[in-house]
Amino acid sequence: VRRKSIIVRDKWGNKFEFLLAVVGYAVDLGNIWRFPTVCYKHGGGAFLIPWIIMLFLGGLPMFFMELALGQFHRSGCISIWKRICPAFKGIGYGICFICTFIACFYNAIIARAVYFTFASFAWEVPWKTCNNTWNTENCTETLDAQLMGNSTAWKKSPSEEYFTYNVLEMHKSKGFDQLGGIKPSLAFCLFIVFVLVYFALWKGPKSSGKMVWVTATAPYVVLTILLIRGITLPGASVGIKYYLTPNFAVLKDPQVWSAAASQIFFSLGPGFGVLLALSSYNDFNNNCYRDALVTSFINCATSFFSGFVIFSTLGYMSVLTNKPVDKVVEGADDSLIFIVYPQAIATMSYSPVWAVIFFVMLITLGIDSTFSGIEAVITGFCDEYPRFLLKRREIFVGVVITVYYFGSLPGVTYGGSYIIPFLDEYGVTLSVLFIVMCEMIAVCWFYGVARFSEDIRSMLGFYPGIYWRFTWTFAPVMIAILFGVTVYNVSFSPLEMGDYVYPDWSVIFGWFLRLLSIMAIPSYVLYLFANTKGSFTERFRSMIRPIPRDSSIYSFVQQDAPHTHVFDSSCMPDPQH
Repeated sequence: VRRKSIIVRDKWGNKFEFLLAVVGYAVDLGNIWRFPTVCYKHGGGAFLIPWIIMLFLGGLPMFFMELALGQFHRSGCISIWKRICPAFKGIGYGICFICTFIACFYNAIIARAVYFTFASFAWEVPWKTCNNTWNTENCTETLDAQLMGNSTAWKKSPSEEYFTYNVLEMHKSKGFDQLGGIKPSLAFCLFIVFVLVYFALWKGPKSSGKMVWVTATAPYVVLTILLIRGITLPGASVGIKYYLTPNFAVLKDPQVWSAAASQIFFSLGPGFGVLLALSSYNDFNNNCYRDALVTSFINCATSFFSGFVIFSTLGYMSVLTNKPVDKVVEGADDSLIFIVYPQAIATMSYSPVWAVIFFVMLITLGIDSTFSGIEAVITGFCDEYPRFLLKRREIFVGVVITVYYFGSLPGVTYGGSYIIPFLDEYGVTLSVLFIVMCEMIAVCWFYGVARFSEDIRSMLGFYPGIYWRFTWTFAPVMIAILFGVTVYNVSFSPLEMGDYVYPDWSVIFGWFLRLLSIMAIPSYVLYLFANTKGSFTERFRSMIRPIPRDSSIYSFVQQDAPHTHVFDSSCMPDPQH
């Protein structure tokens, strides 16, 4: 009799490491950058109403679903679909494309925070005055809009010129098609980021589980410190009032509801394969229901809490500049964390200390999210090709990190600011909505809510309530509507960034990147159909029928055991039973 082999699967050292990993992934730069910005653009406090509604209609059910799927099937984003609906295995490959695009621009943003951190170790922050070599005649230390009069249209603050002409040096690039070469200092900062990511991932949950103790907890300490400082600033109450006062008139605008759905979706992060990967290292009977409630609440509470930190500072800047709160932030979204907030810090006493605290927080927020995203790719391929990759995980992680580092270099060129919004627009936004829509259709309609609920009962000992089953049943419709609205608003014109218009060929290249992840699903359907034997009906039934587990399965090993082992066994029971 041919003997079967069991590949031992790692697990988290303890329950708290898993929770910290999920919180660290979900709580990222978006909570400090994207949420306050979206809230800021859609009426302040009024935005919280559709945001909370969308949390319970779609965000939370999808979050719980992915945690339960990963824990039950113990598989990454590629191999899990043969246990659910083999025809949808292309979802896993599409996720890998999306995570690759994110890794190639998200880490470039973190590299900027590293650059600012190094620059903050000085007696005074370098963006405090206009007396520097990079400053132009347009630089002004006078922030009061009334004193500047009509010159506000062309005058720039010291922090804006520092970011534009010293950190990015955008003047050395002519645009998207002439990036102007790699900036060495930013490339070095990017290298530091990827070194940290490598050592967080090389041993799987054994190494990442230790890293998250720092990266997932430090931001809360820093946010609390910054909040205490923020509410003591003049004008803080003005910003907080704007944040909390609802303007109910904006609720009539469909764009506000679409923005709320997108924000809660991107904040919790289903569809990126990360939750599947992280939960796959759990014990089979781990209470993922409680985990979903706790971590999603922490994520949303962090977004709400960070709003006080940001808006108290915006109120302070409103007083300094004599501008309304809704006019303080202008330009690209990253101007909030790299221009407006640094300028506020420059006016404070002991500004270098506050600058270091703020940018270290940005680094810790970003680093655990980026290694979680890369972990989704690594776990996906290691589970798909376990006999070859698991025993060589350290080498495989090194190869992936090296490829991603070189793929991220365009983001740290002098024209990197043209690359980052381009990849964000074409590589992520529409694609991930399509991926999630297909994922929900595969699980909720093909695999079935009833079967999925039985899987949960076998793990947790109880059947999901009517709320969960109802939202899972109709979640595909909700995501389809959101996807349709997004498609309807898609422009086929070149992107614009300020006065700059991207070249016409960038639209074709962008759609090529976008379709890489989208077409992975129908391409795999055609591939599987061509390689399945039988009539059309027999092929279709075979493609949607979950493949039962064979006797060559994953087993678990305690955290102090070696990383991977192969045991010879002629018969091993399925750990689900």
